[in-house]
Amino acid sequence: MVYISTVYLLCIILYCNDDMFASCFKLPGLLPACPVRVLFPDPGFRLGDAPRSPPSTSHGRKTMAHFLWPEPLSGAQLKRLEEHKYSASGRSLFEPPCQIYWNWLVQQIPTWIAPNTLTIVGLLVNILSTVVLVYYCPTATEEAPSWAFILSALGLFIYQSLDAIDGKQARRTNSSSPLGELFDHGCDAVSTVFVAVGTCISCGVGIFPNWMFFCGFIGMFMFFCAHWQTYVSGTLRFGLVDVTEVQIAIIIMYFMAAFGGVSIWQTTLPIIGLKLYVFPIMGIVGGALYSCHNYFYVILNGGVGKNGSTVADTSVLSPGLHIGLILTMAFIIFKKSSSQLFENHPCLYLLAFGMVISKISNKLVVAHMTKSELYLPDTAFIGPGLLVLNQYFNSFINEHIVLWIAMVLSLVDLTRYCTGVCLQIASHLRIRVFSITPPSSAHRD
Repeated sequence: MVYISTVYLLCIILYCNDDMFASCFKLPGLLPACPVRVLFPDPGFRLGDAPRSPPSTSHGRKTMAHFLWPEPLSGAQLKRLEEHKYSASGRSLFEPPCQIYWNWLVQQIPTWIAPNTLTIVGLLVNILSTVVLVYYCPTATEEAPSWAFILSALGLFIYQSLDAIDGKQARRTNSSSPLGELFDHGCDAVSTVFVAVGTCISCGVGIFPNWMFFCGFIGMFMFFCAHWQTYVSGTLRFGLVDVTEVQIAIIIMYFMAAFGGVSIWQTTLPIIGLKLYVFPIMGIVGGALYSCHNYFYVILNGGVGKNGSTVADTSVLSPGLHIGLILTMAFIIFKKSSSQLFENHPCLYLLAFGMVISKISNKLVVAHMTKSELYLPDTAFIGPGLLVLNQYFNSFINEHIVLWIAMVLSLVDLTRYCTGVCLQIASHLRIRVFSITPPSSAHRD
């Protein structure tokens, strides 16, 4: 009981007062401003993205609004956000023909619908359709009804379509803003988690826990790396085979599972003697190697900042600490679990850790757009930390229960951070998140 009470109290303190947590990790800057900083950042860790003074009441306490929706960005970050310009390069194989459809589709959307509304509707459809699959296939080994796979295919197609035209709608309605770019990438971070889980279910890879772990986390890792190289180079780069091609392939896999059942992947092909599930796994491995080569070629060849550093003049390797820590924790918990936690609850496991990766991916996007340092200590690690602590104490509490607690904490933390950032930026720019702001109300310098 002492252990439970201590951990619970620690979580409340850290979650409600991240500045207190940050102060525990503040260290003096030890590294001079020289090329060494490119690889080893100043270890002045703290929570959040910058020093800030939270809103307070006359008694010096945080208001309820700030507790629910914090204001993570400083005034300097908001100023740099205003100056941010979107930069992207490259075009994938399927993009030109898809542009014909997307250009037609955006013309069917009323001009009073805000771009962010399109994005969030697509995300919700994608999430709900995947949740249906998880309900029927919690271990990614069961057979779901055909309509559930068709629903997931349609959900992903709708998300892809709306996600592709939100920028077009913004330009069409003259409502482009840094908030729109951030909102788009933030929704992509969450969608990646659910698409990864849905893909694993459609292939039935739950019977191979190691492959399930790899296939589930590699997509989230690739998304983080895409924005890692953007943080380094200042430009979001698209390859010949990119997100559009991957989404189309996954939609096809959903339809194969719908009309052939998940068992179709256990079919042995004549002549070559390989089972069908080998091909999506090979595609995932090949795609990961191809993407990693492209991303790390950019990352390791230096950035656009001083002495080849990032846009924020920090180490090009610094974001690796975040994704490396969460993946290490996920792997250790997977392998050390006495109750085979991942094997018995793979989808919940991926969703719980996926919320954490979504949070740090969102913080990376914010760091890029505001040209700010990405700090390691974060409330996002509380959920995984509880799982690690529970294992350290020989699973004193049922691991399934702790996993659910970690899932809820991580989801609340992600929602709290993203909502706070969006509301803060919208307030600063004097725009609305889900409706188009009249020109007379827009922010101007």
